[in-house]
Amino acid sequence: MQNSQTDTQVTAEQLIERARAMVPTLAERAARAEREMGVPPETIAEFQQAGFFRVLQPKRYGGYEMAPEVFYEIQMALAEGCMSSAWVYGVVAVHNWQIALFDERAQEEVWGRDSSVLASSTYMPVGKVTEVEGGFRLSGHWAFSSGSEHCEWVLLGALVPPKNGESAPEYRTFLLPRADYKIVRNWEVLGLRGTGSHDIVVEDVFVPDYRTHKSKDGFMCESPGNRINSAPLYRLPFAQIFVRAVSTSSIGALQGAINIFLKTAPSRVSSNTGQKATEDTGAQLACADAQAAVDEMKTILFRNFQVMMDAARDGTPLPIKTRVQYRYHSAAVAERCASHVSRLLRYCGGKGIYLSNPLTRVFLDVHAARSHVANNIDPFGRNYGGIMLGRENTDFFI
Repeated sequence: MQNSQTDTQVTAEQLIERARAMVPTLAERAARAEREMGVPPETIAEFQQAGFFRVLQPKRYGGYEMAPEVFYEIQMALAEGCMSSAWVYGVVAVHNWQIALFDERAQEEVWGRDSSVLASSTYMPVGKVTEVEGGFRLSGHWAFSSGSEHCEWVLLGALVPPKNGESAPEYRTFLLPRADYKIVRNWEVLGLRGTGSHDIVVEDVFVPDYRTHKSKDGFMCESPGNRINSAPLYRLPFAQIFVRAVSTSSIGALQGAINIFLKTAPSRVSSNTGQKATEDTGAQLACADAQAAVDEMKTILFRNFQVMMDAARDGTPLPIKTRVQYRYHSAAVAERCASHVSRLLRYCGGKGIYLSNPLTRVFLDVHAARSHVANNIDPFGRNYGGIMLGRENTDFFI
């Protein structure tokens, strides 16, 4: 396999096939990732070598600028082997897309010497910001930075205090190099343990203005980086592409759970009834419903991005109602996947409670994914339903 820095002729089909070929290895390493609270370094190295992190990266910095569907297809394939690994891939690789929206000077600082460096994030708006000449002083303590130990940069959320008569603070993402922050290794959780989503601490560091990204620019699809990265890919709403990065691995994990169930069911016989699992009508329906759900969620995912990419190519703004609808579709994924994985686990019988059962790990990981704020279906469902009933939109991260 060619090195990802020179593999400029790679196709989407080749990248997806590389991801599928890694599934057995990722499944074998899943327990280790869980135990060590982080994706193994060799897995990240193999993702790099395969070119996965370059899918959404600008061509000017060695990226492929491929369609979002390729990125999500890779993520779903990886999740069939290890959801934690797929989650880290998704939330780290998507940052190469957002960094492309930053001022050209920021992009050059990140990729100028080495276009393979990675960035983690935590968008919680908890940072303390003081505006100074040329930029800002930033301090704070953020949680949930997945894959941070493999990254040389971090994207942090914070609110810039209002000024000059402005009535509300301005949300921005601050981009910091590794020397400006500390990682607090404290990821003791029940699911997605392999993501290594440790805390980030920043103590009064200077961040130049050009290393910040305004949320309103991402909403309007008019960011500083669009001047040099003009492909339609970078005209998508920031929220739409990011929220799918934290929901799509659940679809692949559900497919992995189905695969595990189908592989183990023929050898399973109830100790109470003597009935084979393959003859249990409840298990049959659980398999059918789960597979149908995977197909439906993939179809909606790809349809939505086809609509968004067509709008970006045409220069047509995406209607607010459509953005809200698509936001709801993304938030519903983890909830649906958790329900189906729970049902499959029920038909594993007593073996389903053992941590050694690989389906149990999927159960824990998918349920952990539901706790991400972007996967909390209730507020997004209420907003979507409210708009359908004629009320005003209440969510601007769309």
